[in-house]
Amino acid sequence: MPTRLKPTRLEYVVDGVKLRSQLSTAALEHLGDEAAQRKAALDILKAALFRGRMIAKERLENGAGGIETARLLSGVTDEVVSALYDFTTVHVFRARNPTEGERLALMAVGGYGRGTLAPYSDLDLLFVRPYKQTAHAESVIEYMLYALWDLGFKVGHASRTIDECVKLSREDMTIRTSILEARRLTGDEKLAAELVRRFRDEVVRGTGAEFVAAKLKERDDRQARAGASRYLVEPNVKEGKGGLRDLNTLFWIAQYLHPGESLERVMQMDLFDRREVRAFIVAFDFLWAVRSHLHFATGRPEERLSFDLQPELARRMGYGDRGDAPAVERFMRRYFLIAKDVGALTRVFAAKLEADQVKMAPKGISRFIPGRKVKRKPLDEPGFHEVGGRLDVDPEIFARDPVNLLRLFRIADERNLDLHPDAFTAASRSMNLITSAVRRDPGAAKVFLDILARGRDPRTTLTLMNEAGVLGRYLPEFGRIVAQMQFNMYHSYTVDEHTLRAVGIIADIAAGRLQADHPLAVQIMPLIADREALFLAMLLHDTGKGGAGGQEVAGARAARQACERLGLERSKIELVAWLVEHHLVMSDYAQKRDVSDPRTVADFARIVQTPERLRLLLVLTVADIRAVGPGVWNGWKGQLMRELYAATEAVFRGGRGSDAAAALRRYQENAAYDARVRLAKADPAAEAWGDAMEDAYFTAFDDAEVLKHAGLARTAREGRGAAAICAVRDDLNASELMVAATDRPRLFMDLADAITAAGANVVGARVFTSRTGQALDVFFVQDINGQPFGATDPRVLIRLADDLAAAARGEPVGREVRRKDLGRTAAFAIVPTVMLDNEASETATVVEASGRDRPGLLAALARTLADAGLTITSAHIDGYGERAVDAFYVVDEAGAKLTDARKGNALKAALLAALADEAEPTGARRAALPRARASVAR
Repeated sequence: MPTRLKPTRLEYVVDGVKLRSQLSTAALEHLGDEAAQRKAALDILKAALFRGRMIAKERLENGAGGIETARLLSGVTDEVVSALYDFTTVHVFRARNPTEGERLALMAVGGYGRGTLAPYSDLDLLFVRPYKQTAHAESVIEYMLYALWDLGFKVGHASRTIDECVKLSREDMTIRTSILEARRLTGDEKLAAELVRRFRDEVVRGTGAEFVAAKLKERDDRQARAGASRYLVEPNVKEGKGGLRDLNTLFWIAQYLHPGESLERVMQMDLFDRREVRAFIVAFDFLWAVRSHLHFATGRPEERLSFDLQPELARRMGYGDRGDAPAVERFMRRYFLIAKDVGALTRVFAAKLEADQVKMAPKGISRFIPGRKVKRKPLDEPGFHEVGGRLDVDPEIFARDPVNLLRLFRIADERNLDLHPDAFTAASRSMNLITSAVRRDPGAAKVFLDILARGRDPRTTLTLMNEAGVLGRYLPEFGRIVAQMQFNMYHSYTVDEHTLRAVGIIADIAAGRLQADHPLAVQIMPLIADREALFLAMLLHDTGKGGAGGQEVAGARAARQACERLGLERSKIELVAWLVEHHLVMSDYAQKRDVSDPRTVADFARIVQTPERLRLLLVLTVADIRAVGPGVWNGWKGQLMRELYAATEAVFRGGRGSDAAAALRRYQENAAYDARVRLAKADPAAEAWGDAMEDAYFTAFDDAEVLKHAGLARTAREGRGAAAICAVRDDLNASELMVAATDRPRLFMDLADAITAAGANVVGARVFTSRTGQALDVFFVQDINGQPFGATDPRVLIRLADDLAAAARGEPVGREVRRKDLGRTAAFAIVPTVMLDNEASETATVVEASGRDRPGLLAALARTLADAGLTITSAHIDGYGERAVDAFYVVDEAGAKLTDARKGNALKAALLAALADEAEPTGARRAALPRARASVAR
């Protein structure tokens, strides 16, 4: 990190006396020419402002603190604004004998009033008048505002009398807050002082509880808008949870409850211990530095720390790569640790508020009632008691027995009590009492497992433990991933936040709350024999990130270490370690392989080995994917998981010694026979078509879908050789495109081209060919927002169906080629890779291509395979934010695997070129969308 510089005195940056002298000289030189006078003044002020900002920028980049930078920028702005006011009132609209009504005070309010300013922050000004508006005051204000706008400021302003300020402050909490921070810049001192006095006496006095309640509710609403988690990987530095606005809220409350006292003085009133005072200052300084760097880097008031800006901010703030940790991830982890500290400080502050000013109602710190004595209700656990509906503790309880640090959270969960802020603060301050001996204490392990696996609301409880620092202290393996970020567009949260959300999803599945979203998981949950192992595996599944040997191996190693310390039996330790090591296996097989291929299911069953592991893995995988972020899980992925689960379960039902492929074939044959019988009864004319379709087709679709496909195939045969229909599938969060046509080379490529030309994003595809040579291709597509394509305009789907039918017949479909726009993905270094595997399938070569996601990538890859003389028999489309991973099952002209090494190398080179190609068809960007595997079988 850069070495901190000594603070710069403001007069070395902007000399106010000299600045006013220059303005007076310019006014005299251009006397009588108002336009020239104004231009000269603005040029002088612009130069002073530019110099001040550049000095602040240079110092910031050389290690100056964020608070110092914000105060320096505010000081520079003070001088410029005050000098402009003097110039305006002396040289432009001078009142030689001002009347009482022409008095005017200029005050900084809002954030500017606090004396801290980001490079491109808004300027909040209040012009205070003694009476109604006069022509003189109106002219001064108008001249100044136009000048400030010309200087490049975005100005928020108001012109009011003191009576108006008082009246509006009583009615509007936003105005009240802005005037709370009012500070005189220039103008009439008595007028400014009178406003401050009356505001304190007539607005602030006696309304502390009202103000605190309003500010905390405002904070809750703001965080809900910006994102309820403080661990979103693209945080809003100003408005997000754990950001500057949270600290500002503490400023406001402190100022309101202690009028006239600085926050530094308030903090010394036994509110915080020394460690917390330092944490407050460090957090404020760091966040201001980040915000200032953001503004300077973008040249605008940017508050969102987006992916494309994070590497630049890491560089500017002096972070470098260290081992396996890139600079950007080290910087972002620091950011999230600061955000975590801000949350803890808010709780500590709330505790002191309760003791000194207001009493909080049960169930949340946003509801306040006037202070009164609240009774303490002892609980049956010694040292614990209930105060106003919340759990509190006796002093020294943690020192007497550190296991009480865990019992605190278990009791709160069992009794559905919110933690009293004093209890939370005491736990946070006492977490160092958790030593190696406590971690190996059997009693502590039981309390912890009660919370995790048998708790009423484990996610909320574990989150509180994490916020207090207790969870990472008790479980060091988890502590290593606290605030850890993965620099990619796939994950929406830090690793610890993702993990705790996943634990909460398992708890919801166990309680039956997710029946509609995850029916299979809810159905099998009661059959799971060892829930403790499941919850432990979920809590530990990502502890190997960044570890030696890769995430899975390092995670299994960490899981064994943690479980051994908890004193679990060997069989459970090995089960947890196995789940952690294989927690990605089910999603990989379901989304990147062909479940209808017996080899796929046989290989997966060989890894899983038992029905219990299969059940555990299904629930673990569902929770893991769903907790990645909004929109990542959808009905399509659920369908893939159910198919793989059903096929693998069929293998296990065949007996331990049976051949997996044979068991799967029997399962498919039985399912297909029953489905063909039902199809013939529903539509006798479709019997021949059903007999021609292979068995695997009938395990992929339900009876209604099979009936629809049969009708579509008949329409294609009786018409022009091809037919297509499109429909929105809300259950899969995608639109379904069904195409029936006579099979031919390049059919899949032509269809993919037509979809890309329409601007749709393929998230899944299934391709089947009957024994009579008729192809049935089913695609699932979304728009650029991750919603079903054409959901808001049915005409779009009608046009696409016509285009698909034409493409299936081999007719050209026009497409416009454009340069790709990387957008936010440009921040990521994506290395294209291609892998050929002849062992994953009995009948085909599996080609896996991975690279930067972009419009038309699927069509480009399909075209490359077709140009190589290969036929796609199965395609599996997956994506992880900015990276696409597409797998294809292919055969050559003879229907055999690709075994020629020379041809294989040529194919790899061609696919790598396609992955790196920049000219692609017009269509929706796929980069921001999670993409699901497409199961295809011919």
